[in-house]
Amino acid sequence: MPDAPKLLEVRELTAFYGDFQALFGVSLGVARGAVVAIIGANGAGKSTLLRSIAGLMPASRASVVFDGEPIGDLPAHRVVARGIALVPEGRRLFPSLTVEENLLIGGQVRRPGPWRLERIYELFPRLAERRGLPSTALSGGEQQMVALGRALMSNPKLLLCDEISLGLAPIVIRDIYARLPSITAEGTSVVIVEQDIAQALAAASQVFCLQEGRVALEGPAGTLSREAIAAAYFGV
Repeated sequence: MPDAPKLLEVRELTAFYGDFQALFGVSLGVARGAVVAIIGANGAGKSTLLRSIAGLMPASRASVVFDGEPIGDLPAHRVVARGIALVPEGRRLFPSLTVEENLLIGGQVRRPGPWRLERIYELFPRLAERRGLPSTALSGGEQQMVALGRALMSNPKLLLCDEISLGLAPIVIRDIYARLPSITAEGTSVVIVEQDIAQALAAASQVFCLQEGRVALEGPAGTLSREAIAAAYFGV
């Protein structure tokens, strides 16, 4: 029986920063409802890959296929309207706005779906308690919850998460990752860029390791040995 069509297919994707080439023919697929982890050392091209999928980096039209349609050359606002949302590294909240105002910005796309303010507050009850506070008054973990909630407010089919655990305490990281099943239960696929290999393997069904802009290793999370991951991660 042939494999079911992927929600996302990245096909021989290349990416440049000026004359510097960051990605070299990267290909991967994301199934519907799956959690996929992208791992690799600093500078491996992980964030560039997410930015390219999200329309923030120029790409050829055929190099990114989403829900059966090539979208590689679409600008970011049209990619969001198609159903892809990015949680950027560093969260990028609006400091002058309250928690609730930051969340409402994500809903401006007005895509149909289950994610509304009330549902976000059910997922992250602490945000309901802090809804009127400026985002600068929140802890790092709470800010990350706002960034996730803002992305979910666009009701994406695909959620891209760039280093959501960066700089957070382990207990906060576990708290955030514990919400992933609730997100995928709504039919959303998730791609996480993660430097914490153990966390990535625990959360994802499929793992891709990038090394110097190329896919060095891929496979189901449960089948990849630590030795194989280390070799791909460090290029040894």
